[in-house]
Amino acid sequence: MSLLDDGGPIFAQIAAELANQIADGTVGEGERVASSNELAAFYRVNPATAARSLTVLSDEGLVEKRRGVGMFVAQGARERLVQARRRRFADRYVRPLAVEAARLGIELDELLGLVREELTSVEVTTGGVA
Repeated sequence: MSLLDDGGPIFAQIAAELANQIADGTVGEGERVASSNELAAFYRVNPATAARSLTVLSDEGLVEKRRGVGMFVAQGARERLVQARRRRFADRYVRPLAVEAARLGIELDELLGLVREELTSVEVTTGGVA
């Protein structure tokens, strides 16, 4: 069963899925990640495509090759990944939220109350915020 969609290069989608597994702790630091052949079989793609996804993660410093053994999650990978995603989240969502709140004259306490209400709503409908 493939988890891929038609939205972007396949290698990038596989790399993103592996990065998600590192970020959420499914694959911990020092743990072996699937080989290009294993990824190719799982996603039903060419092994070269799967290998390219591992190269992307290696270039980002998230995985490292251990000669003759395979690819492993690098030390500090999860923290670096989470920090980068937090920065992206702030740039993509928090800054525009703050700008629009300022335009509308929403004070900090009111904005925090609105965010708190939404978070409570998400916790109720999803059973918690990850």
